[in-house]
Amino acid sequence: MLAYLDHHATTPCDDRVMTAMEPWWHQQFANPASRLYRPALEAAAAVEIARGQVAAGLGMPAEAVIFTSGATEANNLALKGVAEAALERGEPRRGLITVATEHRAVLDPMGWLGRHGFPLTVLPVQPDGLLDLQHLADAIGPDTLLVSVMAANNEIGVLQDLAAIGQLCRRHGALFHCDAAQAVGHLPLAMADLNIDLLSLSGHKLYGPKGCGALLRREGVALAPQQHGGSQEGGLRAGTLAVPLLVGLGKAVQLALADQAERSARLTLLRDRLWAGLEPLEGVQLNGHRNRRLGHNLNVGIDGVDGQRLHRLLRSELAVSSGSACSQGSPSQVLAALGRSRRQAAASIRFGLGRDTTAADIDRALKVVSAALAELRQST
Repeated sequence: MLAYLDHHATTPCDDRVMTAMEPWWHQQFANPASRLYRPALEAAAAVEIARGQVAAGLGMPAEAVIFTSGATEANNLALKGVAEAALERGEPRRGLITVATEHRAVLDPMGWLGRHGFPLTVLPVQPDGLLDLQHLADAIGPDTLLVSVMAANNEIGVLQDLAAIGQLCRRHGALFHCDAAQAVGHLPLAMADLNIDLLSLSGHKLYGPKGCGALLRREGVALAPQQHGGSQEGGLRAGTLAVPLLVGLGKAVQLALADQAERSARLTLLRDRLWAGLEPLEGVQLNGHRNRRLGHNLNVGIDGVDGQRLHRLLRSELAVSSGSACSQGSPSQVLAALGRSRRQAAASIRFGLGRDTTAADIDRALKVVSAALAELRQST
């Protein structure tokens, strides 16, 4: 059986989440929007309980939560929704700012807006993956409408200084959007304390089901809906709500908060054990900041080997990747932003540890990688 070490791509749905969802698939299947009979009212109540659970995880009121199909949809609703609402009210601000290491779910809608009348600035990062805050301070100004910076990078695990970014945005009157898909459930986040106006999350990154997520919005932030055809979610996201998935999302957030500190501490120790075993190997270098990163993330590059051959040797025993699952094999723009070449990016390994990862998994990974490198270097 493979040692699964790709938890940034997705996490297994927790058994307790599956149990919470089960009745809502076939026993309590009513449409929560009907509201004219008891089963529908019970479904609606279940949705609101889930809404409260998600909101509590970010220190927000329940009404801040807009349910979506995942973080990609949440990002699009946040970015395009803010831009369209600004146009509708005649807002003179048009400038958008983001970072080169963002997920495509932010870079692509930002690029689309940049081609449709919203000037876009994409800031570089330092070699360790961190944003130079002076670059942001120089870029932000009275014409800036919105800044989007992710909390934790999906490839290199780097944690940006959200508090400082939020302060800069607030000082200049710009909205602050944060893609927190890789952070929610894995580290403490309080939107208000960080001056975050809009935050996106996804269920399947925190041991919940695929196909559900949320956008959390600070009161007073104007959004234009990006999906029309119904009045669900306060008119901001039309479509029948997937009650089982939302119940699962709420339960997953609740469970993640309960074991967050213990899990992070344990996985950090395992991650450090993995790095201690990899670092002495010839040509291995760390991608991303050594300390300012998720406790369950490690991304390494290996010089002098062919990336395709490397991953062919690993995949029979390890589930790992060389980058984002959404890149579909394309060279990582995250590693390129760090100054890595296409060849170096292809010969990188992203390890994502998870709730079920054990010391035996780490030792197995070290053994498999060491053997693969020995074979590759011998053939070279």
